[in-house]
Amino acid sequence: MATTTDVTTIDTGMAAREAIRAGRRIPTGGWAPGYVQANVAILPKDLAFDFLLFCQRNPKPCPVIEVIEAGKVHPVISAPSADIRTDVPRYRIWRDGELTDEVETIEEHWSDDLVTFLLGCSFSFENALIDNGIELPHYGTGQNVSMFKTSVDTIPAGPFSGPMVVSMRWIPQNKVVRAVQSTSRFPAVHGAPVNVGDPAALGISDVSKPDFGDAWEPKPGDVPVFWACGVTPQAVAMASKPPLMITHAPGYMFVTDLRDVDLAVF
Repeated sequence: MATTTDVTTIDTGMAAREAIRAGRRIPTGGWAPGYVQANVAILPKDLAFDFLLFCQRNPKPCPVIEVIEAGKVHPVISAPSADIRTDVPRYRIWRDGELTDEVETIEEHWSDDLVTFLLGCSFSFENALIDNGIELPHYGTGQNVSMFKTSVDTIPAGPFSGPMVVSMRWIPQNKVVRAVQSTSRFPAVHGAPVNVGDPAALGISDVSKPDFGDAWEPKPGDVPVFWACGVTPQAVAMASKPPLMITHAPGYMFVTDLRDVDLAVF
C-alpha cells in the first residue's frame, strides 16, 4: 500500500501528470493539494450535446469544468500542457453499458470523433476539509474514498439517465457544520453534501460495502456525510448503454492546473 510520503512531492497539477506518465497509477486523493481534480467522461461527438444537456440538468453530480472539442487532446482552460489520452492514472472503457477494459492510456482507443468532458471532483475540496481539522483517512495514502450508487434518479437528457452516485466520508459530529460550510464554497466541485446521516434516505443499505472505492470504519461519534459524485456518468453508462464511453476509474482523477480557490464562492 502506498504511504502519504509517496505523494508529498506531487505538489502541482503538472507534477501529478508527470508522475502518472512515469507510472504512478494509484488513486489521486491528497495529490497536489490546492489544485482542482476532475472526473473524465469521453463520448462520440453525436452524443456530446445530449451529454452536455444531461450535465446542465444535473449540476450537483456533473459540474462541468471544461469540454474539449472533438478530436482534441489538450485542455484549453484547465491544463494546456496535458494530454487527455495519457494523463489519467487509470481509464475505463464502457461499451453498450458493459465495462470491457481498464487501461493506463487510451491512445489505441482514441479517434477524432471523441469529445472530452472534465467534471468537478470532490477530491478538490478535501484540502479545505483538512484545513478545517477534519481527518480523512484515505487522503494521500493511495487508497480511495467510499462511493455508492443511490436510489436518487438523475434528470434524463436524450438517451442519458440513471442513478446518482455519491461519495461518503465519516465526519465527527461536532465538525459536520464545518464540513458543510467549507464544501459549500465549491459548487464547481460538487459543493455542499446531498445528505447527512441516514444512508437509507439515499437507498444505501450497508455503508461497509461501497459500490466503488474502499470501505472505512467510523470512529466513535462519526456521522456519514454524502456528496454528489462525478462517478455518476459511469452509473449512467450502465443504465443508458451508450455504444462507447471512456471514463477515469473511480478515484483515479485528472489533475488540472486550476487552483481550488479560483473556483471558490465567497
